[in-house]
Amino acid sequence: MGEAMTEPFSAAALRETVTGPVLEPGDDGYDAEVVSFNLNLPLRPALAVGVTSVADVQAAVRFAARHRMPVAVRASGHQAAKDVRGAVLINTSRMDGVRIDAPNRRARVEAGVLWAAAVAAAAEHGLAPMSGSAPTVSAIGYTLGGGQSPVFGRSEGYAADHVHLVEIVTADGQLRQVTADSDPDLFWAVRGGKGNMGVVTAIEFDLFPVTEFYGGGLHFAGERMADVLRVWRTWAPSLPEQATTSVAVLRYPPVPDLPEPLRGAFVLHVRYSYLGEAAEGERLLAPIRAVAEPLIDGVRTLPYTQNALIHLDPPGPEAFFDRTTTLREFTPEVLEALIGFAGPDSGNPLLGLEIRALGGALDREPAVPNAVPSRGIPYMMWGLGVGGQDQADLLGSWLDRMVETFAPWVFDERRMVNFLSKDQATTAAQVRLAYGAERYDRLARIKRRVDPDNVFRLNHNVEPA
Repeated sequence: MGEAMTEPFSAAALRETVTGPVLEPGDDGYDAEVVSFNLNLPLRPALAVGVTSVADVQAAVRFAARHRMPVAVRASGHQAAKDVRGAVLINTSRMDGVRIDAPNRRARVEAGVLWAAAVAAAAEHGLAPMSGSAPTVSAIGYTLGGGQSPVFGRSEGYAADHVHLVEIVTADGQLRQVTADSDPDLFWAVRGGKGNMGVVTAIEFDLFPVTEFYGGGLHFAGERMADVLRVWRTWAPSLPEQATTSVAVLRYPPVPDLPEPLRGAFVLHVRYSYLGEAAEGERLLAPIRAVAEPLIDGVRTLPYTQNALIHLDPPGPEAFFDRTTTLREFTPEVLEALIGFAGPDSGNPLLGLEIRALGGALDREPAVPNAVPSRGIPYMMWGLGVGGQDQADLLGSWLDRMVETFAPWVFDERRMVNFLSKDQATTAAQVRLAYGAERYDRLARIKRRVDPDNVFRLNHNVEPA
């Protein structure tokens, strides 16, 4: 939450050294500079710095360290872990450079690049990055938390596994170019340690010679969810690694932006992608299609630039609450619990309950190991409730109930860092569980070297050893 400052700060002094805007509460442009993707988590830092360059980042970090202020980083604003009052918030959105090295199938992206821009730039060269389900997510923030692609994940692993270079400003204000050879410990920690080690200003990562895939989504009437999931639970583990799938129980709001079959509807959304020939992808999907006639069939050959059609994540900010947990198996007992918790007669008010089938390369250590803590987890579960603070108690209680309902089948206490909510892993002991003891202790030792004063603590925080 930020420690008390030991001396007054002057925003004017920082403005003299930063090219981008330096804003305080009440200044014109402050609200736009600090907006969060989750409208229930307003960010109200003491200073908001709209950095335009590495030099701006260095100046902001040094200023914060000098005044004993914590530093928070905002790219797309999709994940906020803690209150940032009293902090320096660095908004990286203006650092939007993308460079494609087509012969070597690599990309270099700066701190503010969103996946939509990286995907579009790579596509011009017939290549694709390991982007996530939402095009409005920060490419770097996603990758630092692991990055589970709905197209490449099961065949290629986590996005963090394919990073070759990280440029990071550490708490001393120094810019470090970090590789597996130059600083193997820090390179290990940054890839999976989220924002605990500093402000990452650029990364270089692999691209893949993919221009299209077979996939999309099938929306089934919610009343058929038991029938579809009865097949899905045994079908998903049988898929080859080139195929990826997830399901979501959704209660769509009655908004005009949605097509008529989904407007205000209760549905089961089966997501699917296959990297290979469309005919084989279609053959693999046949057991799901045979269960029931979908309300909407959106599965077809798609250009990779339209990979967002798999999950159909909302494009704009929402007021929401969320939680995540894991499953070690999807047995008939789990299905029964799921129907009771989120089925047609449950009275469940949550917008969505998502289950992602993992496995494949997501279980394997990469050639250059990293701190991603979620290898070996068979299923990730995530619950989402949409509503303002007036619904916090209702939605929060249902999200807590989700975690409790499926506790008998939890894999272990490790989690996908990118899916942790502000109400999860709030203490050092809980973060240690989320990473696993051995991994956390190594992160803490590296943190002591690069951030001994825990300047970067407004996150799911690894405390310096």
